[in-house]
Amino acid sequence: MALIHHATNIRHMWGIAGSRQIQFLDALHRHHPEVEDRIRTGKAMGLANLPSRSWQIDAAWMLAADLACDLDAWLRLLTLHDSEDLANAEPDTMRFHLYHLPARLAHHARRRYLRIEPTWPWASAFTTSWRRLTQLPAAT
Repeated sequence: MALIHHATNIRHMWGIAGSRQIQFLDALHRHHPEVEDRIRTGKAMGLANLPSRSWQIDAAWMLAADLACDLDAWLRLLTLHDSEDLANAEPDTMRFHLYHLPARLAHHARRRYLRIEPTWPWASAFTTSWRRLTQLPAAT
């Protein structure tokens, strides 16, 4: 019982048949696919590259990977919620479709323009996402 108390936040497991077995706890947590999805996303965003030779490097790398996961999740939630192919896409798909943008940053008349390749198939998804991000109210 002490092992289960330390491994999970479920407190009232006594009286449940098999609850003292570690296999029961594993089967119980397998019903949370969003947890495993976030773990897989974290590994794809850089957590698979751990550990290194230094604790400080690991701490910085985990912070950067955590920030990447959070930014990816917020981008999906705020701007890609109605896109059926990108709302639940894997990180590698998002990287290929949106994050590696075939574009040029141009300067003209003291303004900057992002010139997106017109033949790129996900140009409308990127511009819709960018428009929605810029229309969000400022944080106060």
